[in-house]
Amino acid sequence: MPFQGPRWSVEYVYGTPESVLAESDVLAVIAFGADAPRHDDPRYLRVALEPHGEAPLEVWRAGGPVQRGRDGDVAWADDGALLFGAMELDEDEADPSRGVSDIEATADRLYRRLVEFLQQRGTPHLLRVWNYLDGITVGEGDMERYRQFCVGRARGLGDVDPHTLPAATAIGQVNPDGAPRRLQVYWLASRVPGTPLENPRQISAYRYPRQYGPQPPSFARAMLPPAGSTMPLMLSGTAAIVGHESQHADSVATQLDETLANFDSLIAAARAQWPSLPTRFGAHSPLKVYVRDREELDVVARALDARLAPEVPRVVLHAAVCRRELRVEIDGVHG
Repeated sequence: MPFQGPRWSVEYVYGTPESVLAESDVLAVIAFGADAPRHDDPRYLRVALEPHGEAPLEVWRAGGPVQRGRDGDVAWADDGALLFGAMELDEDEADPSRGVSDIEATADRLYRRLVEFLQQRGTPHLLRVWNYLDGITVGEGDMERYRQFCVGRARGLGDVDPHTLPAATAIGQVNPDGAPRRLQVYWLASRVPGTPLENPRQISAYRYPRQYGPQPPSFARAMLPPAGSTMPLMLSGTAAIVGHESQHADSVATQLDETLANFDSLIAAARAQWPSLPTRFGAHSPLKVYVRDREELDVVARALDARLAPEVPRVVLHAAVCRRELRVEIDGVHG
């Protein structure tokens, strides 16, 4: 397949997987909730986060016809410029002799395989990654599962310049007690690099102080698309953090306002390099909104109705944020 400048868009579609996957330029389709339909196309991924109300399909469109397949434990799709990939691994048994937890070992193994696969496909540049894991804030201190995940992810990624890290989200799945624990990761990668972007209101996650664990999180706050591409700004999971500290633990509404203030700052930083980028979220800014407490789903949905323009596409999901005091987190794209 001849190389072309990357083209990628994200939209929310109410329809069936069969109808959407029949289109030749579809790179990926993400469905939400335990009741989401099943389909064996490698481009189709079910995410177990439960939606608030009826959830659309998240549809990624590429620049042309898409090839797809499975390579062992990796599902993939490729348009010659961009690669969608997804992996799901059951967590390993802990090895007490090494002091390595299930989630740390699984993240290490998954990311080693991910990096290997990117090199094999000729798309070595990670642009955007989503990580969904069970029990994300279970455990105390350095034994918290999110902190252990960060250690395993960094080890699996290997020796990486932190200034080249992708935009990313790490969110906890809210699964029934006793359900098998699985790590689900999906991503967008490219033949050519994007430009990682940081938020002036926040310390870069990879520079967080030791109080947040032995290994700082490995991601950028956003990713500017590759030069010559037709793609939106890719927004990492963003919450009510200023500097490195969580804010407004007693109010989900105020946390939502702080989160939107962080997006204002991030978009302003992006516009310094991309002046034509819209200043506010609009019809081409689909957002995923993660809410920790089930009873606050409707509160957040109504607050978003008041704070965002009606044309902003969004899906509200019940999910655990990576800090216990954080009640809401948002990611998405903007263009």
